[in-house]
Amino acid sequence: MTKTSRGFSRFCISAVLIAGVFGFQGIAHCQAADETPAAESAPEYSGMSPTLCLGCHGERGMKPAAGILQHPMANQADPNTPFGEGNHACESCHGPSKAHAMSGGQKPPAVKFNAETPFEVKNESCLSCHGKQRSHFHWPGATHNIEGVACNDCHKVHQAVDPVMDVETQTEVCYTCHQEQRAQFLRQSRHPVQAASNAFSHTGLMTCTDCHNPHGSDGAASLNRSTVNESCYDCHAEKRGPYLWEHQPVREDCSNCHNPHGSNYPNLLNARTPWLCQQCHSAVNHSSTALSGIDVAPNSFDRRVVGKDCMNCHAKVHGSNHPSGVALTR
Repeated sequence: MTKTSRGFSRFCISAVLIAGVFGFQGIAHCQAADETPAAESAPEYSGMSPTLCLGCHGERGMKPAAGILQHPMANQADPNTPFGEGNHACESCHGPSKAHAMSGGQKPPAVKFNAETPFEVKNESCLSCHGKQRSHFHWPGATHNIEGVACNDCHKVHQAVDPVMDVETQTEVCYTCHQEQRAQFLRQSRHPVQAASNAFSHTGLMTCTDCHNPHGSDGAASLNRSTVNESCYDCHAEKRGPYLWEHQPVREDCSNCHNPHGSNYPNLLNARTPWLCQQCHSAVNHSSTALSGIDVAPNSFDRRVVGKDCMNCHAKVHGSNHPSGVALTR
């Protein structure tokens, strides 16, 4: 035992004796002084130019990222971008990665955006800047966040054009998970959302984000508006009202009658009329029963209603302002 060790041991023995009077903090102090390893140095930023990073991660390198130089995030004139003055370029997202750069890629960067990295770690890097945006206010309670979706599952920032931010390619990104909605947009009656790449020449006028906010909202289904009706009224303002005579299901929820993604029935209806109407309205008590000239058995349907369309007469199905429009007729 060296002189230093003997001196340190005598100090600890003395501390044990003193602990009887002053408590056991002396022992804990000895253990901490004897066992605590030297603190590791905090990760450092390399300060390297992004062009040096692209020496390995260029178009022909590992995990090509050259497209980021054409991405809005690489705008050096904007101090709010990772490449802006005073920021750390690639390391703004990937964290202090001097060890990674100096080792020639042998050591990993501080933050890896791959399948092994927890989504919370990846998202924290993005939210350090984007979390301040109004459109991301509801992200903590958003469905995508709760389901463990990472930002880079949808966004590709190393490309010149992020597919999910492009009108022509956004839906294909969403369809990766939302297969049911993809099938609905292939039906006969649908909103003009791109169903598949170049599948229909008249589609592509709308995108998923015209109605939904993938980062969360205070409405159902991550809608941009608080309710389904408010979302529909952005385009279908003529259905808003108020009406003198209102059709109550219309005021409650447009999806009572319509499927917003697509339907095999006209006008995106959930079922073909008159059967859609008869889910609420009984044909037995309809005024046409008295005019049919036949006896109608209980729970049966009048031949003037079945196979025809209620809207032949009740054309103002969304509501009417006519003084005689109590029955929503023409």
